[in-house]
Amino acid sequence: MNKIIVLNFIAILLLSACGSAAYNCQDPLGCVEVKSGENIKMGALLTLSGPDSPYGIDALRGTEIAISDYGKIKGFAVELIQRDELCSEQGGIDGATAFANDAQMTGIIGGTCSSASIPAAQILTEAKMILISPSSTTPSLTEVGSHEAGFLRVIYNDKAQGKFVAEFAIEALGVLKMVTIHDGTAYSEQLQKAACENFEQLGGSCLAQIQIESGKDDPEKILRRVAALEPDILYYPIYTTDGVALTNQIRKAGLTNLALISSDGLLSTDFIQQTNPASQGMYLSGPTNTDESADFVQKYTNAYGEAPIAAYHLQGYDAATLLLQAIAQVSVESNGTLFIPRQSLRAAVYQTKELQGLSAVITCSPSGDCITPDIKIFQVQGGTFTPIYP
Repeated sequence: MNKIIVLNFIAILLLSACGSAAYNCQDPLGCVEVKSGENIKMGALLTLSGPDSPYGIDALRGTEIAISDYGKIKGFAVELIQRDELCSEQGGIDGATAFANDAQMTGIIGGTCSSASIPAAQILTEAKMILISPSSTTPSLTEVGSHEAGFLRVIYNDKAQGKFVAEFAIEALGVLKMVTIHDGTAYSEQLQKAACENFEQLGGSCLAQIQIESGKDDPEKILRRVAALEPDILYYPIYTTDGVALTNQIRKAGLTNLALISSDGLLSTDFIQQTNPASQGMYLSGPTNTDESADFVQKYTNAYGEAPIAAYHLQGYDAATLLLQAIAQVSVESNGTLFIPRQSLRAAVYQTKELQGLSAVITCSPSGDCITPDIKIFQVQGGTFTPIYP
């Protein structure tokens, strides 16, 4: 009798063990499986080299701090894999394709530049993954008809930034004649277009929208064309290489009575260092400086040997926290393996409401915009960007 009881007990244990091991993934997009001893994989697809690298490196550092702060998820460490999107369309394609080919990749923080995020969002959505950007602001990324289901961002939409720039020009500076310069990239072209449309709605005149070929057009020739139009303000939301070249030539071209304004594509200490004194007094729009805690700034400084170098470390932190929280929410640990259902993960991110981030309160819309725009105008004063408006 005792032998029969023992055998029955063993059979029950075996059945129970089989039942606990056989987690049945019902998610329509499948599950990431992280086995015992492995790490949860996250990606960083950011600008990590070249003249615009301060923006990507700053966001990467925020991402790394967030992962460190969050710690393990259900006993599994998080591993961050970095790829450089070079602030370019091809860089976005190459980096996203590499991530898409890794079946254990959960989600990616990126890209830095909208030109990289646009193709990356499509590739990673098709690969059933998620991409959360700390700095890609182009309107088309979250517009109906062009929004990819796997893409979200924790930075404002440039429809709001363009409107804000126009209001500042009209209401604060009192100018009525504007010329814009853009480089044809999605970020630059769409942002200056939004600014021009709003500027004219407010009673101003957008005299010309000049497109340049990045790194190739002669700044002096472009500026002579601007001077001939006699604007009150020049708006050039472009990136570092062209922004530095134009800024250093503007005063030499005799445009001394012209208000200069750019946007977050030039909002780094590196830009000031390369354009001093030509950039003194110019205006730039960008994310409002939040009151960063002394502890966070000290943590950043201790880890990297310098204070924050650009405007996106907080957004990098928030993008990573948003993804980490969703992974923790939907993942299932079974018999030593962690299962992360992909559709459930995507849904959990979109369903985020009133999450207090470091840069903003995060509530994600169905189109992937996750923050309420909070934009400020800065002026270059000395070696710093000083907030002046509103």
